[in-house]
Amino acid sequence: MSDFIIGLTGGVASGKSEVSRRFEALGIGVADADLAARRVVEPGPALERIAEVFGPRVLQADGTLERRALREIVFADDEARRQLEAITHPAIRALLREACAAAGSPYAIAAIPLLAEAGGRQVYPWIDRVLVVDAPEAAQHARLVLRDGISAELAERMIAAQAQRSTRLALADDVVVNDGHPSHLDAAVAELDARYRELARAKAAFSSQDPAA
Repeated sequence: MSDFIIGLTGGVASGKSEVSRRFEALGIGVADADLAARRVVEPGPALERIAEVFGPRVLQADGTLERRALREIVFADDEARRQLEAITHPAIRALLREACAAAGSPYAIAAIPLLAEAGGRQVYPWIDRVLVVDAPEAAQHARLVLRDGISAELAERMIAAQAQRSTRLALADDVVVNDGHPSHLDAAVAELDARYRELARAKAAFSSQDPAA
């Protein structure tokens, strides 16, 4: 059971998944908010509420979520995005915390793309440290267009809809800059892994000595 939790975040197409995969390769449990979000919008109460708010076009013929339609709605309308987050975020946070607590690694990572937008440490008080994956906006834009096959205009809206880069960096205890080839991330993640293992050991030792912990 992991009692030391790293909140990993970054802008869209900044390289969060690349960093997460490297931690997983080192044996670290990663709870992914995107996966939790997919679970939350499977057919059930949350999806029913989403259809009530955004209309039937966000549902496919089989009753599952039409993700592209919903994405186009919420990235074009700030109020729509806030409505969606109010429906999904509490359940996503609960799933993430459960997954991190159940991890068998010395520490666990909660990969939370919208950590800054959701309220940071205020709404995630159980996170011990924040790691931000940072990339220049031009790199994010190019990766989005290539990766998702979307228009340049939609890529711009997706980036603009998120917190400013400076806001994310203000949350950071640690930063990984991903402005080049992904292979350079190996050394950065290895260094962070060693640091986090030591911090997790220190927290565990303190908790064992402090009856109030």
